[in-house]
Order: sequence, then C-alpha cells, then structure tokens
Amino acid sequence: MNNTDLDFLKALTEAPSPSGYEVPAADLFRARLAGVADSVETNVLGSVHATLKGKGNGPSVMIAGHLDEVGLMVKYIDDEGFISFDAIGGVDAAILPGMRVNVYGTGGGTTTLLRGVMGRKPIHLIEPDERKNVTKIEKLFIDIGLSGKEAKEAVRVGDAITYGVGFETYGDGFAVARAFDDKIGVWIAARVLEEVKKAGGAAGDVIAAGTVQEEIGLRGGVTSAYGVNPFIGISAEVGHATDYPGIEKTRYGEAKCGKGPLIGRGPNINPVLFERLLEAAKKVEAPWQIGPEPRATGTDANAIQLSRGGKVAGLISIPVRYMHTPTEVLRLEDLDAAVSILTRFVLDLDETVDFTPR
Repeated sequence: MNNTDLDFLKALTEAPSPSGYEVPAADLFRARLAGVADSVETNVLGSVHATLKGKGNGPSVMIAGHLDEVGLMVKYIDDEGFISFDAIGGVDAAILPGMRVNVYGTGGGTTTLLRGVMGRKPIHLIEPDERKNVTKIEKLFIDIGLSGKEAKEAVRVGDAITYGVGFETYGDGFAVARAFDDKIGVWIAARVLEEVKKAGGAAGDVIAAGTVQEEIGLRGGVTSAYGVNPFIGISAEVGHATDYPGIEKTRYGEAKCGKGPLIGRGPNINPVLFERLLEAAKKVEAPWQIGPEPRATGTDANAIQLSRGGKVAGLISIPVRYMHTPTEVLRLEDLDAAVSILTRFVLDLDETVDFTPR
C-alpha cells in the first residue's frame, strides 16, 4: 500500500461518522472519487454512489462499503456539565469505563471537537458484589472539563460521540483503528473504481457505494440496492479474525490476518459469483480464505440479495481482530489483496456471464 492510499485509509477511519452522522466520511469519499467517476451522487439518506460508465453491455456491479461506525449520542447534560449518553449501534459497555472520547459539540453553530473522559466511581468505592458486573451505560457519564453553563452552550442533546483514538500502524504490517468496521469497505470500493478506471473501464457500469446506517439495520444497503438497481452487488466488509486467544475455531471457523480476504460462501451469496471471485483471486495470485456464512450475513449483502426481484449478491471481508472496540486490528496486505481480486472479477465480466444457480 502506497502512502497516498494509506493516508486515505487513515483519514477515513479518523473521520467521525456514527450512524446518522456520516457526512465527514462521505465528504472524503466524494472528494477521492470526484476526478475518477463519471458521476458522484448522494441520496437523501446520505449514501454516496460514484459511477464509472461501462464500455458495453456487461452487467452493472456495485461494490458497497458502509460509511458509518458504532458510536454514542448525548442524551442529557446536568447542571454540573456531566453528559449522559446512549449507544449508537453495538457498543460493548464493558470497554467504556476509563476511556477517552471525542464529543462533537454543535452548540456554537459549528461542530467543535471536545475531549471527554468516561467517568465512573473508582473501584475503591464500588461494593464488592458490584465489581463482578459490567457497569451499565446508564451508570456511566462523560466529563468534558467544563462548567454546566459552558457544557450546555458547547454541546446539544443528540450530538455525536466517538472513541477518542486514531489510526496507527504497528508490528509487522498491522494497523489499528477504531472504525475499520467499515471504513475499509469504503476504501476498497474507492480503490476498485480507481483500478478499473486505470485498466480502461469494464463492460458494464461500476458503482462504488458508501452506504449509511448499516450498524442500525442495513438502511443504506436497502435503499442503495433499490435505488442504484445494480445487477450484481458485493458488500466489502470486515469479518471476525479467529487467530488470537479465546476464539473457538470449531465454532467460528479459521480466519487469519495476513492470509487474504474472506470470500463469503453460503445462502446469502450467489454461488456462481463465489466461484468467479475464487477464479479472480487465482488469476492475480492473491491470497484468499473462504468465509462460511450459513445464514443471513448481517451485512449490506443481505439487503442487496433481497432487493427488488433479487440480486446477484456477494461478500468479501477483511479479517479483523477485536471488532467494535477502539482497537480493531488488521493486516494492511489483506486490503490490497481484496482490491486486486475485485478488480479482476469486474474486468472479467461481460454480457455472456450467467449467474443463475444450476
């Protein structure tokens, strides 16, 4: 991965975008593809669709990554300036105590980044029986270091909050960030569009989609699949890595960071598309792993498959450790492999391909 692409990934992961607040990430996505796509459109929900027109009559393909991340929302500000909050998406309350957060205050008319500290009684003051239990979100609060009057002027109820951490590389090719789920899908979609453009285009239209509100019900996936109406839709996502202690491979399968993306297989996935993704991986000599998906995947691929009269749906996922925490971890080489596989897949499509299961 070159420095320009790495900087783009860093910017995406650090752009605050809990579900319903995706504009900062969407702005980056639009800016990146403005000179690449033939058109860049944003629908009323906020999902972004960058389209590269096809050269012929091949099937249209939408590569979708979701712009939103899990986060928090301001629910109440007391007279001392302490903030009560609730979760946006699947937040693990066990990781919150002691965390630093970013509060995006809109009380002054523009968005102001405020540092916040997650507050809770110290362990010395917690009864022994209470120590055995996870502190519930409603028992936590955020301290932004302001008086009640100052806090209420800077912050409004409904303002967004994210974990207060950024993107870093570390170790042997690893990276850590709070929002690889699913900024990596957005990054992959953008990079595939760039590579297809560089190769001279595909037989059919190629759409890089940054969808919204996936973490609270696949809402952008539903509306983008319906509105864009591609013949093929592939969700670029994160998948659970199982290469660290405590994860049962007999239950969750084997997924290793650095061994390539997970190519989804199961009832949510068109079987012909699955086989063609494997063929593409072999052609470009990229590493890959099979991601077993025995039921609905819980990704935009699920929404895509069921859109209108049904779509050719696929899923390609990057193995990520510690999902939905401030320290999601992956290997950068897996991202490049996913781009290579999807680009080859798209370029190999023409009007003769039949995706009907047989």
